[in-house]
Amino acid sequence: MSKDLLLEIGTEEIPAHYMPSALKQLHEGAADIFAKNHLDYKDIRTVGTPRRLALLVTGLAEKQADVSSKNKGPSVKIAFDADGNPTQAAMGFARGQHIDVSELVTEDGYVYADVTVAGSETKALLPEIMKRLVSSLAFPKSMTWGNEDMRFVRPLRWFVALFGTEVVPFEMAHVVSGRTTRGHRFLGTGDFDIQAPGEYVDLLREHYIIVDPEERRDMIVNGLHAVAKKQGGHVVMDEELLEEVVYLVEYPTPLYGCFDTDYLELPEAAVITPMKDHQRYFPLRDSEDRLMNMFLTVRNGDDYHLDTVRHGNERVLRARLDDAKFFFAEDRKKSLADRTEDLKRIVFQDGLGTLFDKSQRLAAIMTFLTAKLDLPVEEGEIKHLADLAKTDLLTQMVQEFTELQGVMGREYALLDGEEPETAEAVFEQYLPRFAGDELPHTTLGLLLSLADKFDTITGSFSLGLIPTGSQDPFALRRQTIGVLNILIDAGWNINCDEVFAYILEVLGTDRNKREDVIASLHDYFALRLKNILQDAGFDYHIIDCVLQGDSMNAAEIVKRATALRDSEFSTQEELLQAYTRVANMVKDAQNTDVDDTLFETEEEKALYAACLAVEAELPQAYAVYDYRCAVEILGRAVSAINNFLDNVLVMHEKEAVKNNRMNLLTRTLGLISPVGDIKKLS
Repeated sequence: MSKDLLLEIGTEEIPAHYMPSALKQLHEGAADIFAKNHLDYKDIRTVGTPRRLALLVTGLAEKQADVSSKNKGPSVKIAFDADGNPTQAAMGFARGQHIDVSELVTEDGYVYADVTVAGSETKALLPEIMKRLVSSLAFPKSMTWGNEDMRFVRPLRWFVALFGTEVVPFEMAHVVSGRTTRGHRFLGTGDFDIQAPGEYVDLLREHYIIVDPEERRDMIVNGLHAVAKKQGGHVVMDEELLEEVVYLVEYPTPLYGCFDTDYLELPEAAVITPMKDHQRYFPLRDSEDRLMNMFLTVRNGDDYHLDTVRHGNERVLRARLDDAKFFFAEDRKKSLADRTEDLKRIVFQDGLGTLFDKSQRLAAIMTFLTAKLDLPVEEGEIKHLADLAKTDLLTQMVQEFTELQGVMGREYALLDGEEPETAEAVFEQYLPRFAGDELPHTTLGLLLSLADKFDTITGSFSLGLIPTGSQDPFALRRQTIGVLNILIDAGWNINCDEVFAYILEVLGTDRNKREDVIASLHDYFALRLKNILQDAGFDYHIIDCVLQGDSMNAAEIVKRATALRDSEFSTQEELLQAYTRVANMVKDAQNTDVDDTLFETEEEKALYAACLAVEAELPQAYAVYDYRCAVEILGRAVSAINNFLDNVLVMHEKEAVKNNRMNLLTRTLGLISPVGDIKKLS
C-alpha cells in the first residue's frame, strides 16, 4: 500500500535567484533519503513560490522494504572446534547479527548469517525525515531570527506535512507542522487547510497561488507575447530575467507601460539596462527591430486597477531614465582619451597600483602576446587601446549602472570618433561575463581581454589572494575559465606559464617568490582546464594524459586530447605497453645523447635505427595532430623496443655503456612524449 506525501516549507520571501537551486536540492535530497531508508515511491516533484518550497511525492510506500543480507563471519576453523561445537567467535558473530548460532550457514570455508531486517512503518520515520530535508537545504546566505538558533535563508513561518490525510508531526524553530497554509498576501482570503496532498496544487490556485514554476513561466511568457502583440511590437525575452520574474511572483499578470520618446535618443544600453537590471522590465521592439518607447512588466496579482499599477511603474522608470539622460549629457563633455590622466586617482587593487598602472601593464602584456603569436598589430595601436580600456569606469553612467562597463565604453569611443575595432575591443575586454557568454571575436578584443584577465589573476596570486572553495571575491575562477576558453576558441598557442612569468617581472614581484606563484597558477589553471575537458566529454584517462607536462598551453592541450580521442590511441595496447615499459625504465632521465660506437648488441643497433627512422617522420604527424598516422609510425619501433628490453641488460657494469643505453631509452620515450604521459592511458 502507498500514500501521497506533501511537505510545504513556508517562509518570508526567498530571493528569486536562490529558488531553482533550493527546489533542486529538495528533489535530490528526498530521492536520496528515500533510497537510503528503502522507501519506494512512484514520483517526486518540487514546486515553489517566493514564500514556499514544496515537495510532492506520489505513491510513497507505507512501510520500508524488508532488507535481506548475507553477512560473512569467521572461518569454519575458527567458528567451530574439533568436535563441531560453536566457539566463542561463532557465538559472538551470531549475537552481533541478532540470530541464534544454530542459524549460521557455512560456505567456502566461512560461516555466514542470512539476515532479514523487517522494514519499519513509514509513518514513524517521516517526522525525522521531514526535519532532515528542511535542515539539509543550503543557501549562499542564511540567517537567524528572533531567539532561534536555527539558520535558514529566511524566517520559517509554517509547515504543511501530510502523509495521505494525516499530519506528519514535527517541530523546527518553534514552528509546528500541520495542514494549514497561506494564500496570496493581497488576493487570498487568509489561511486555509489542505486535506490531502493530491488537492494541493489546485487548492492553492483557488487562493491565487500558482505554485508550479513552469505554469507561472507559461502564464508570463504567453501574457507578455499577447500584450506585446496588442501594442504592435515583440518582447525582447531575456531568459535570466524571465527566470527571476518567475520566482518573484505568486500570481503573475503581465502589463505594459510607456515612456517619453525623447529617451530613445540615448544609447540603447542606457535605456535597456535601467529597465531590465533595475526594474525587471522587458523592452519592446517594433517590426523593424527598433526599440519602442514601451516596456512590459509582471504584476504579482490580478488585473484589477492595472492602470494605477502602470502609472506607478512608468513614474519609477521615468526617474531612472532621467538619471541616465543626465549622466550621458555630463559624460559627453569629456572624451575617453581626455580621462586617461584621471585613472591615476583610482586604485585598482591594494598592492597592484592604480587603474593607470593597470593600463600600462595591459599595453606591455598585449605587446608580449602579440610578439609570441606574431600578430599584425601595431605597437601604437596597442598603446592607444590600453590607454582607453578603463576610462569608461570614470564616467557617471558606468558608476551608476556598473553593468554597463565596456558597453558604454564602446558607445563613447564611437561617439569620440575612435576606430570601430578599438571601440569593440573596449567592450570585448570583459567577455565572457558569465558561463555560456559570447567570447571576444576581434584581434584587439582578444588581446585586451586576455591581458586584462591575465593581469588580474596573476597579480592577485602574487599577493596571496588565491580563491578557496567558497571564497572568490575577485571572480578569479570565472576569469581563469574565460582565459582558457578564449585561447581554445581562438586556437592561440600560448604557454600561460610564460605569461605568468612575464607579468610577475612587470609587477616587480620578489624573484624568490615567482617560482611558487607560477606553480600555484599552473595548478589552478590545470584544474579549470580539467573541468572544461570533462564537460566536453573527454575520457579521464585522456585528460590525465594530456595535462601531465610542464607547459600550460590550453589550445594545444585540447588539440592533443581531441586527437587522442579521435584516433582511438588508447586502444593500441601493444604500442602503449611497449612505450610504458620504456617510461618505467627511464623515469626522470633527460639525456638523449647516444653514442653508437658504444653499442655491444644487435638489439641496441636495431632500436637506435628504429628511433632515427621514426624521428624523421613523426614531427610532421604531430604538427597537424594526425595521431592515426602517429600511431602507425610509432608502431614501427615496438618490435625493436621489446627486443631491447627483453634481451639487453641496461645496468651494464661499464658506466659509459650503462649511461648510453639509458640515453637510448630516454630518446625512445621522446618519440611518444609529445602525446603526454602515456602511463595515464593504461
